[in-house]
Amino acid sequence: MVKETEYYDILQVKPNASSEEIKRAYRKLALKYHPDKNPSEGERFKLISQAYEVLSDPKKRDLYDQGGEQAIKEGGLSGGSFSSPMDIFDMFFGGGGRMNRERRGKNVVHQLGVSLEDLYNGITRKLALQKNVICAKCEGYGGKRGAVEKCPVCKGRGMQVIVQQIGPGMVQQIQTVCPECKGQGERINPKDRCDNCNGCKVVREKKIIEVHVDKGKNCIFVLVPK
Repeated sequence: MVKETEYYDILQVKPNASSEEIKRAYRKLALKYHPDKNPSEGERFKLISQAYEVLSDPKKRDLYDQGGEQAIKEGGLSGGSFSSPMDIFDMFFGGGGRMNRERRGKNVVHQLGVSLEDLYNGITRKLALQKNVICAKCEGYGGKRGAVEKCPVCKGRGMQVIVQQIGPGMVQQIQTVCPECKGQGERINPKDRCDNCNGCKVVREKKIIEVHVDKGKNCIFVLVPK
């Protein structure tokens, strides 16, 4: 008898759902409420991630079924194994750490030139930026579903060893990241790749934002959602 059903309700599955049903539910909801598609649903995306983090782990799920969220906290598992909802999302769509989507990069500093008159009176300027968003055509799969295969170039190792001759009877071994799978050990066969994102799972999107410079301001920061 399950003590709490909140996490199951969040994922819209029954308490006796199989692990595959939980995975399918998370995939559907995570894509639907991802911040790239629904910036206003950040809290729901977080709850979906928390529910999946617990229910996808047999030990955590067993504790949750027996005593609810409190049992997980008392069992020392409240912290989870992921640091953020986006880490869970990337891990899920990356197949356990491989084939990860492009992660969020460093903050970008953009200088916006304004005159002293603009600073004194205030002004609104438009700024064009680009960011990565989940490919709408393949929904972040990168291509045909189930088409992921072991990289034939590096044999799934993610690295290549190149042997170079540096002199008579002397060779040097250099280990480099596999150019075919970019170090992930897996790839999507070219014939099965999404023709919109070319298997990258994300596409570059141009975003126009308005920057408001208030009267008397000498420095402002604008946060653009990922």
